[in-house]
Amino acid sequence: MIGLELAVHAAIASVDDPEYPGVSIVDLGLLERLDVTDAGDVRVGLIPTFSGCPALAMIRDDVLEAVDAVDGVGEVEVEWLRSPVWTVDRIGPETRALIGREFTVAVRIGTGAPECPRCGAPTTEESMFGPSRCRSVNRCTACAETVEVMRS
Repeated sequence: MIGLELAVHAAIASVDDPEYPGVSIVDLGLLERLDVTDAGDVRVGLIPTFSGCPALAMIRDDVLEAVDAVDGVGEVEVEWLRSPVWTVDRIGPETRALIGREFTVAVRIGTGAPECPRCGAPTTEESMFGPSRCRSVNRCTACAETVEVMRS
């Protein structure tokens, strides 16, 4: 049973966030619950970054496909949970560095201005409205790079 649960977890971890190719939904902190029964049935509980995210159906379908492909898996259910609420605190430091380096996206932890992922200087907010509801747009005070900021 532990082996199957590890295989299912690995399958879920292979699902990338549609906005960040190469960044797993597990690394972004979307996986909240994973239950695998003795019969091989799987129930996955995910947390959306926000309830209106247009990628929820795509992520759900990708998780279903990945888990369904694991040997020994029976029925699969993927559910979007209402709690706990997702926050940027669920993103680990390695993933924060990766999305900064690859996508010029900073992660705002707390209330201070996030650092520019390119040069490390402070940023200033240009618009609290970015390309999606969970991001704003900042500009680096040193290199003038436009920086999207992921926020809770």
